Amino acid sequence: MKLTTDSFEHRGKLPDKFAAGIPTADGYGFGENFNPHLCWSDAPEGTQSFAMIMMDPDVPTHPEMVGVPDVEIPVRQARTVFTHWLLIDIDKGTSEILEGQHSKGVTPRGKDESKGPGNSRQGLNDYTGWFANDRDMAGDWFGYDGPFPPPNDLREHRYFFRLFALDVPTLDVPEKFTASDVLKAMRGHILAEDAIYGTYTLHPKLRAKG
Repeated sequence: MKLTTDSFEHRGKLPDKFAAGIPTADGYGFGENFNPHLCWSDAPEGTQSFAMIMMDPDVPTHPEMVGVPDVEIPVRQARTVFTHWLLIDIDKGTSEILEGQHSKGVTPRGKDESKGPGNSRQGLNDYTGWFANDRDMAGDWFGYDGPFPPPNDLREHRYFFRLFALDVPTLDVPEKFTASDVLKAMRGHILAEDAIYGTYTLHPKLRAKG
């Protein structure tokens, strides 16, 4: 099975249009937040559905350092995973997701888009937890919300799109499911997997390097 995209070069930089956070004239703000194009082929025989997870494994483990003036998050700080998009029960006849099909712009309190095309379902991304204590932004963040790495992080973040071919038409997960729920439900049902990734940073020095 092969996963490709027309939106960015594999292992290259994600354009700003796919980010939730971008530089602005007075600092940083929300961007266009389009989901990128994804296309796949050569699924194995017996495939009944697909699942897709977008994740950033480079998230700092000390959130109190995020965005603090005159503080830079070191490259070697321990990192954790942040989920940006969960899409499951994608029909076996589907082989493409169009650019901007599932996301255009950032919606305060999250998009109310648990349903994807056809019978597919979108789960909660990790902005749900990040904004949980923000009275203006707290809510259930379903679907795609792109990169917004700390602007003071010295590590360039990687954003992996992982596609799974499954031998079941639907996954047994809660209505408001997370990446953990999906990974658990897929055990023993994965026929094939492929992944691509792009990079993104908001650190001025890293962006200046191109």
